[in-house]
Amino acid sequence: MKDEAYNILRKWIMIGKLEPGAKLRNQDLSDTLGISRTPVREALLQLENDGLVVTKANRWTLVAPIDLESAKNIYSIVWSLESLALEQAFPRFSQADLEGLELLNEQLNKTMKVGDKIKALEIDNAFHDKIIEISNNSELPKLLASLKIKIQRIEIHYFSQNYARYATYNEHLQIIDTIKKQDLNSALQAIQNNWKNSLKRIQQST
Repeated sequence: MKDEAYNILRKWIMIGKLEPGAKLRNQDLSDTLGISRTPVREALLQLENDGLVVTKANRWTLVAPIDLESAKNIYSIVWSLESLALEQAFPRFSQADLEGLELLNEQLNKTMKVGDKIKALEIDNAFHDKIIEISNNSELPKLLASLKIKIQRIEIHYFSQNYARYATYNEHLQIIDTIKKQDLNSALQAIQNNWKNSLKRIQQST
């Protein structure tokens, strides 16, 4: 029940159904979800660990605000870790891996055309996760998991009215092309540019 409550509340925070700064009351959430207060309280503690909820002991619990200054720090860590993943993955890429990345990118393009930004972000994550998987570094997904949750929330929030339809698709094409050419330095620059430009698009949309 705690996991169910956590997944539902996290989704509501991610998509903005629970807006930044909204007060979260255990009893109200318990009534809405149709479960007891204990799993709700446990789910809120987990969300606090994720940085999606802030709590003042015995006083209030709020949906965490979105802080663009913190976003700069989060993005810089992510592009650094993904650069490491790409470098470690570079000798491992097979033709099937490249075709898998191309397929995900085409799915991303189609999804963005119909305006489903949440699904588009899921596919975008799958593209990057594929590179991390190929790196065969089991520590990287653990380090990136909570950071990616925060990034997804930021992007859903700020791209609600101004989603860059083709930019990410084209940046992914550049990553794939540099891998095909076995140009590691250009590939590292391409994956960093993808994240840096994503941050820039957020800043421009505020």
